[in-house]
Amino acid sequence: MEHKKTYNAKELKTPHGSLIIEGPISSDKLAGYEFHEHLTAFRPPEQQHQALVGIAQLEEGRIIIARHHHTIVGYVTYLFPDPLERWSEDKMDNLIELGAIEVIPKFRGCAVGKNLLTVSMMDNAMEDYLIITTEYYWHWDLKGTGLNVWEYRKIMEKMMNVGGLVWYATDDPEICSHPANCLMARIGTRVDVETIQRFDRLRFMNRFMY
Repeated sequence: MEHKKTYNAKELKTPHGSLIIEGPISSDKLAGYEFHEHLTAFRPPEQQHQALVGIAQLEEGRIIIARHHHTIVGYVTYLFPDPLERWSEDKMDNLIELGAIEVIPKFRGCAVGKNLLTVSMMDNAMEDYLIITTEYYWHWDLKGTGLNVWEYRKIMEKMMNVGGLVWYATDDPEICSHPANCLMARIGTRVDVETIQRFDRLRFMNRFMY
């Protein structure tokens, strides 16, 4: 499968200034931007910046960013699932994972996450993909937001719905380890029936185990 990428961008006005939401962004462009020090959800900012540059270099990798002038203040990543997760076991070249989405605290509540997803789906090539995301409560900023797991989960679900991702059942042990965790997916309009069947088999791998 050819992994086409078409750049899109839009301006988002917020109380803290206008943001440019753009992507998929090239690794060179990504490397040239400043990376905000409060983007710390997954690893230290410098390491996360390098990780995003690496993802952008992948054939299937896509990074959509929100930037304030020359500084990245939010991003979303798409790439093949982690080789250690069940979602990579079938080696489907049209299944990609929304691996991370993060926005600095200052711009939260300004619809940045929703707009990152909106710009992501403006690329018609996304209709060729089955896109999944796995939501785990231990990645959520419960302390910083003051929300409980269910309130945060509701916000995450509503945000993902904007990108066309909806809840799917699964028997994946890590997702099943807490009721707030969940699997969400978006099936592109050009995804074939065989892909959907393969995805269903990945979702339920333990049904015959006793």
